[in-house]
Amino acid sequence: MLIGRIAFHMHMFTTQVFRGMIKFYVQVENFALEVLLATLMVSKSARITEINLGIIGNLACHDVSRKKITTTDGLIGAVLQQLFLDDTACLCEACRLITLFLPSNESGFLAEALQPEHILCRILWIVENTLNIQLLEKSINLLLAIAESKQDVVAILLPPLIKLDLPRSLVDLLSVEISKLTPEERSPERYSILDSILQTVEALSVIDDYSQEICSNKELFQLLVQLIKHPDKAEFANSCVTASVLTANILTDATDLALEISQDTPFLQGLLGVFPFASDDIEARSAIWSILARLLVRIQKTDPSKLHQHVSVLTSKSEVVEDELLICNVDDSSEDHRSSTKLTARTFALNGIVEILSRWRTLDDHMKGALSMEGCYVNEGDVDKMLHYCCKYTNK
Repeated sequence: MLIGRIAFHMHMFTTQVFRGMIKFYVQVENFALEVLLATLMVSKSARITEINLGIIGNLACHDVSRKKITTTDGLIGAVLQQLFLDDTACLCEACRLITLFLPSNESGFLAEALQPEHILCRILWIVENTLNIQLLEKSINLLLAIAESKQDVVAILLPPLIKLDLPRSLVDLLSVEISKLTPEERSPERYSILDSILQTVEALSVIDDYSQEICSNKELFQLLVQLIKHPDKAEFANSCVTASVLTANILTDATDLALEISQDTPFLQGLLGVFPFASDDIEARSAIWSILARLLVRIQKTDPSKLHQHVSVLTSKSEVVEDELLICNVDDSSEDHRSSTKLTARTFALNGIVEILSRWRTLDDHMKGALSMEGCYVNEGDVDKMLHYCCKYTNK
C-alpha cells in the first residue's frame, strides 16, 4: 500500500524531491524498482518519466541490477510503453535503456518483449520522423545494437524489421545525411549519426540471410560511391572507412558493379584518399585493396585517354600508396599471415598498378604530351618511382 500511495502522488513532486525519494528507497527499503514501475504507470509528468527511465538505464549498466529489472514483473513492458510518448527526452532515455540491454545476457528476454510488430513499427517511425539530432542518434544506435546482437536476438528481431523494410529506411537516412555534407549544411554533430547508419548497414551486410538484400541495393551502392568520392573526408573519416568496407562487401557479391565505377577517376582518387584514415584498421585496408584489385584489372583495358587519367590519379596519390605499403610491411613482419586473402588482394592490386603504369610508358611521347596539355598532367619521374616500389612489394 505504501508503494502504491507513493507512486500515485509521485508526479506531484518536483524533480529534486523525486530523486531524493528514489535514493531513499534504494538505500533503506530496496523497493526502488517497484517504485519506478509504479511511477511509470501513473505519472503524468514527462520530466518525472524521463528521470525514471534515466535511473532504470543507469541501473541497467550493472549485471546484478539489470537482472533484477528483467525479473521485476511488468517493468520491461512499462519501459517499452514509453516508446509511444511524444516527449523527445523520454524517448531518448527509453532508446538508451533498451540499447544497454541488447549486448547483455538478458537480451533474449528483451528481444521477446520487443518483437510485437507495433513496437518495432514505432521504433522505425521514430527513426524516420524525428527532427531531434539526439533522438535520431539514440534510435539509430538501437537499430545498430539489434543488428550486432547475439544470434538468438537477431533471429527474433531482424526478420520482422526486414519485413517492415528496415533496409529502405537505412538507405533513406543515409541519403539525407550525405546530402547534408555540403559546406552550407555540414554539421559536426551529425557525423556520428552518419557513422551509426553505415555501421548498421555493414552489420546487416555480413549476416547471411540479409547480405543479398544489402548488396543488391543499387541506390545504397551509389551513395557509398558518392561518400568515398567526397573531397573533404577528414571530418567524417570514420564514415568513409566504413563506406569502403561496405563497398568491398557489396562488390564481393555484385561483381558487375565494379565495371560501373572502373572508369570513375574521382572514385579511384577518393578511395586512395581513404588509406590514411584506415591506418590502424587492417580489415578496412584489406577492403580498400580488394576494391582496387577489382577496379584496376578493368582499367588496364581502357583507351589511352582514360589510361592517362588513371595514371594521373595514381601518381598524384603515390605517397599515400607508398606509406600504406610501409604499414603493410610492418603488419607482414609482426603477423602470422592469418589471411592469405589480404595478401592476394594487395598483390593483385599492385600488379594492376604495375600493368597500368607500364602500359602508359609505352604510349607515344607526343600523345602523352597532348593528353597532359588537356589538364591531366603526369610526371614521368613519379611514374618511375611508383613502378619501382610497387614492383618491390609485389616481388616480396
